[in-house]
Amino acid sequence: MELKFEQLDYQLDAVNAVLRLFEGEPNRKQDFELQSGSAGRFVANELALDWESIGRNLNTIQAEKGLSETDIGEHGLNFSVEMETGTGKTYVYLRTIFELNRQYGWTKFVIVVPSVAIREGVLQTLRSTRTHFADLFDKPVMNYAEYSSSRLSALRSFAVNDNIEILVINIQSFEKDLNVINQVNESGDAPITQISQTRPIVIIDEPQNMETEGRLKAIESLNPLFTLRYSATHKASRHKIYSLNPVQAYNLKLVKQIEVFSVTAQNDVNGAYIKLLEVFYPPNTKKPKAKLEIHYQDKKQTKKKTVSVKSGDDLFEISGGNEAYRDGFRINEIKFDLQEIDLSDGRTIERGSGGVMRDEIIKMQIHHTVAEHLKKEKRLKAYGIKVLSLFFIDKVENYRTAAGEAGKFALWFEEIYTKLSGGENPEGVHNGYFSQDKQGRLKNTNGTTQADNDTYHLIMRDKETLLSFDSPLRFIFSHSALKEGWDNPNVFQICTLNESNSPIKKRQEIGRGLRLAVNQSGVRVRDEKVNVLTVIPNESYEHFAATLQQEYQDECGITFASDNIKNAARKKTVRYRKDFTLDPAFQAVWQKLSRKPRYRVNFDTAALIESAAETVRRMPEIQKPKIQMHKARIRQSQTDGVWAEETAGRSLTVEAEWAIPDVLGAIQKKTGLTRRTVYEILVHSDRLPDLPGNPQRFIDLAADKINVALQNLMVKGIRYDISEDERYRQSLMEKWRDMEANGTEFYENGYTFEVGRQEKTISENYIPLDSAVEQNFARDCENYDDDTLGKIPFYFKLPKWFKIPTPLGNYNPDWAVVAETGKQAFFVAETKGTAKGIQAGVDKDQLRYSERLKIEYAEKYFAGVQDLEYREVEKLDELNSG
Repeated sequence: MELKFEQLDYQLDAVNAVLRLFEGEPNRKQDFELQSGSAGRFVANELALDWESIGRNLNTIQAEKGLSETDIGEHGLNFSVEMETGTGKTYVYLRTIFELNRQYGWTKFVIVVPSVAIREGVLQTLRSTRTHFADLFDKPVMNYAEYSSSRLSALRSFAVNDNIEILVINIQSFEKDLNVINQVNESGDAPITQISQTRPIVIIDEPQNMETEGRLKAIESLNPLFTLRYSATHKASRHKIYSLNPVQAYNLKLVKQIEVFSVTAQNDVNGAYIKLLEVFYPPNTKKPKAKLEIHYQDKKQTKKKTVSVKSGDDLFEISGGNEAYRDGFRINEIKFDLQEIDLSDGRTIERGSGGVMRDEIIKMQIHHTVAEHLKKEKRLKAYGIKVLSLFFIDKVENYRTAAGEAGKFALWFEEIYTKLSGGENPEGVHNGYFSQDKQGRLKNTNGTTQADNDTYHLIMRDKETLLSFDSPLRFIFSHSALKEGWDNPNVFQICTLNESNSPIKKRQEIGRGLRLAVNQSGVRVRDEKVNVLTVIPNESYEHFAATLQQEYQDECGITFASDNIKNAARKKTVRYRKDFTLDPAFQAVWQKLSRKPRYRVNFDTAALIESAAETVRRMPEIQKPKIQMHKARIRQSQTDGVWAEETAGRSLTVEAEWAIPDVLGAIQKKTGLTRRTVYEILVHSDRLPDLPGNPQRFIDLAADKINVALQNLMVKGIRYDISEDERYRQSLMEKWRDMEANGTEFYENGYTFEVGRQEKTISENYIPLDSAVEQNFARDCENYDDDTLGKIPFYFKLPKWFKIPTPLGNYNPDWAVVAETGKQAFFVAETKGTAKGIQAGVDKDQLRYSERLKIEYAEKYFAGVQDLEYREVEKLDELNSG
């Protein structure tokens, strides 16, 4: 299977934020020769734009995006892009590489990664996007390589080629003086100089893992032209230019929604309960301690409590005098290497062992996971979606023993799967991904060692194979340490079977399955009913949600409202009235809405030329490029080594004859207009004399201004053709009948409306809503029966599949309403809460630009539907005000 990649607005926004930093930079390439006199020529990136100009661009971008403005001198040319896990961060920075090459001619890029897993993920994305980017960027030559100390010749190719060259390197490979890349060879140079002399653009993946002094210094040794930092959780943000935080991504449905199945013990306080959570060394001590969960006896009740103990402690005393621990519960020895403790009665307690119900809880977690998997599998097969489930475990032997036999988790899984699947053979449907030692034995690892290489290669190589129905594998068991770098868009269930509380952060855990699902054609499916990730943790739902919230607060500085996490217990189903499609009121309004829409856009080219020429005429002054120069004094000392101190610096405007690119072709690509139209706009703008001073800056600004004029004319020039198409009408009616037969699943929230008068709408029980404005509108529709002002005999929320095409994408109106005010009237209503009750109607100026344009397109569409009126309202009584 080959994944298909889309062009998504939010990803392009992130790419453009980087491109706009360097507006005014000329598009050129320049070679330079090594000072050593080598016959080879190194091809280097160069930057003509001065810091002051970049700083102005930076602050403009930050102001537009509502980000804190920063001083370019504070962190230099280091820029941060914040993107939530699962929203395509790797795709974004790879596309940024191609755009930087196309717009500015830069060719050398180094991607620095913190771990084996992330490196494998980057390499896999480079492989899978090669064809996509080749088609998108007219087949540029692109070479990429994974750095290896055994293949230093790859650095030479990186340095001398003038194509797009991408080097992927682990920070561990060059952070120390002893690394091979930093060792001076027989020619007197260290291999790293073959990178540094090319002035690469450095892209740091997950920079929060590279904030130590040593790692920051190592990145500086690459001599970057500038540095781009990509993460969902920046520890120290530098010049943030784009932000898509987890709450935004979640609410915009850019990632899967989350639901949690929790399986916990209740009232399990009988007997001498001891659960070993971990054995650890406190700071600056040589003796280990153990963290235990025990039953603590206070004055009112027995409850679970976490305590730290040392050798010699008596659990009877530590438990508040709980009689269950009176005899034989002194801590004899604490063993760090084995992660276990010995008690005075001769028993050994291993990490993870605990309550008598623990095995039953794990069995129930597996049961829930398999049951949910099979349910989704049945429903999503029609979409062409292969469903996957992921189990995290902390001990490999629980899945597969050292002798290669099935461990207890595997045995429980097979038993449960066979039962729930109706007797299907479980062989082949599940497998484990674990690291092995040199003898081929499976081993527990921490996910960061060289021993994990083979595991990551296997997982990443199988990533796309797993999406195919041809592969029977659907249930994946993996060590909890293998948490970064591997994810799969079709993971719909994540189950944590760790016998101790999971050490994985919640964001890392859910990140393995946050991406939106793909079908058998490799196309991403954007149906929110499909994209729900079910997490089965080894803790309560409340604790999971609270922990996730705390991580968002700690890592992103935001609060994640608990309502946004979907509790499986709040999953509801809308039931529809039997034969509601035969209701005369429904048929009357649906007859008007079920016509097939098409549109065309006409505008007067002369009017566009006049309008666009005026906007280009008023664009800011085109500033010439500058070169920034620095003078530095070399200093040396016995203690501090060699360093440089700047003594002077200045900027010089470049008075040069820049090569004029294909201006008409460049603006044509950015606007979609003909070369002739672009020519007329530029000629009539009287701004062509500004072109030679900075051609690229001119192209960028002019294209932006032309697009603004074009968008304004498209709204005025759109025409809808609405036709009677029986086949189209029947296809929509089939969707209604499917809803009537099967209902619609949704998650109840504070705005869900409970229907009281079923005869007035299509649902029997609920109307799923997302705002107080919508809730009030539904309530008013149900209660509005005033003989003087009129009645609302029928209303319903239009389903999400009912869409009106527009040049900006499909538009889904909110409501269909039948009103009686002496005669029957039909409305489509869009409810927006912009007026805040202060004024009637909707203040369009408060809407997003794209949202406002879609509404204006909708007004054009409904103007062509006879006997049906379209209104934007905040309240029901505003329907008749127009």
